[in-house]
Amino acid sequence: GEVKCPCHLYIGQEAIAVGVCAALEPEDTIWGNHRSHGHYLAKGGDLHAMMAEILGRETGCAGGRGGSMHLVAKEVGILGTVPIVAGTIPLAVGAGLAYKLQGKRHVAAAFFGDGATEEGHFFESVNLAALYRLPVIFVLENNLYASHMHLSERRPLDNLDQIGGLFGIPSIRLDGNDVLAVYRAAVEAASRARTGQGPSLLECRTYRWRGHVGHRWDEDVGVKRRDELQEWLDRCPLARFRRSLLKWGVSEDQLNALEEEVEKEVESALQFARQSPLPGPETVGEYVYV
Repeated sequence: GEVKCPCHLYIGQEAIAVGVCAALEPEDTIWGNHRSHGHYLAKGGDLHAMMAEILGRETGCAGGRGGSMHLVAKEVGILGTVPIVAGTIPLAVGAGLAYKLQGKRHVAAAFFGDGATEEGHFFESVNLAALYRLPVIFVLENNLYASHMHLSERRPLDNLDQIGGLFGIPSIRLDGNDVLAVYRAAVEAASRARTGQGPSLLECRTYRWRGHVGHRWDEDVGVKRRDELQEWLDRCPLARFRRSLLKWGVSEDQLNALEEEVEKEVESALQFARQSPLPGPETVGEYVYV
């Protein structure tokens, strides 16, 4: 009960946010959804401010008013995540249009799940971005489930990687648990966007380990997914990259030291959040109007 807001975890999908954001510049913007902890952190958002926001504290990145699904860090190009399915896709296209009109070489990246491809917002946005060659990267994080429904229960064909072709833009399927594969594709997409060649669509295949919302496994709450979980646990993006680093000469001691440093940072952020004050009732009218 310490976290009062719905919390959609990104565990299992980390390679996508890291791979894409590593290809972006600080002034580029990203547009996330309800499952955006990974996007926020990969783009450079402050962990302490995020943890405080999740706990609804005054020191949170949205003043404790947004919670887990409404993260903002304008200083690193995160103008706000939105839980409405497909809701930030047109916002990313709007940002791309602004960059083109202003003559800027910035890029806007929209992160969304496979369920968002069933919304009209998505198709209208891709069409507009393609028509005007806007500097946008559409990052489709296909974790195979929209809430609790498998892709095969919602679509006659598994062909989301072909959507971009309908609009004449590059559209490729990637192993979303391979951070380097995602990074290379994102570098190419960002280069196209900056040089006036228009948008790209990256379908990154991955899997969310936990339930649609909350920290539990789906099975714990009476929801039966298919029997893919163990297969995807074995394909953990962090473990895979760790093995690669060891193969390339990074020592076990270096990696252990890094993990210890990260654990300390997480614990520090949690303590900061717990010690931060809740917003006072007298501030309920603040931030309502501009």
